[in-house]
Amino acid sequence: MKPTTIASRKSSPWLLAGLLGLVTLLAALPRISFASECPAMLNHQFNRLQDEAPQDLCQYAGKVVLVVNTASYCGFTSQYEGLEKLYAKYQGRGLVVLGFPSNDFSQEPEENKKIADFCYNTYGVKFPMFSKTSVKGKQANSLFSALKKAGAKEPGWNFHKYLISRDGKLAGGYGSMTRPDDKEFVATIEKALGTP
Repeated sequence: MKPTTIASRKSSPWLLAGLLGLVTLLAALPRISFASECPAMLNHQFNRLQDEAPQDLCQYAGKVVLVVNTASYCGFTSQYEGLEKLYAKYQGRGLVVLGFPSNDFSQEPEENKKIADFCYNTYGVKFPMFSKTSVKGKQANSLFSALKKAGAKEPGWNFHKYLISRDGKLAGGYGSMTRPDDKEFVATIEKALGTP
């Protein structure tokens, strides 16, 4: 009886360490699995507006994503301010706003650096912005093409907005006339974000 007890006592630290290691590994598996998954809608790479450094949109997997095509010389350009306010208010709950400057409607003639300076200096834009691109027709970038393929209406003008849910699915499209502070629009974002 004593040898069994002594043997059990001697092996218990090793057994305990092994069990703890297994529990730690199992606890980490969901995080590893989630981090490695990227919804097709976000599986794109674009250059950052400020310095043209490549950015993988997969970094926003699991967030509520608001995609907007922007321009510096448009009647809706003041929406930058409202978009930044949305981002500042809901970023902590998982909202990210992604801005894509485009000259598709002949209202963004500037180069990337000037666009970046304008956005920051005029409207205090801190949400992620990407290099000037095309958002409609055959020349549309891969994200806007994916949005269209998912059933979204192609942008009819600047500041068209697309909401992507946490699971990477298209949750809605909103025209330029939908202001960032529109009550129904904000309510839809809050619903997508879920309970705080």
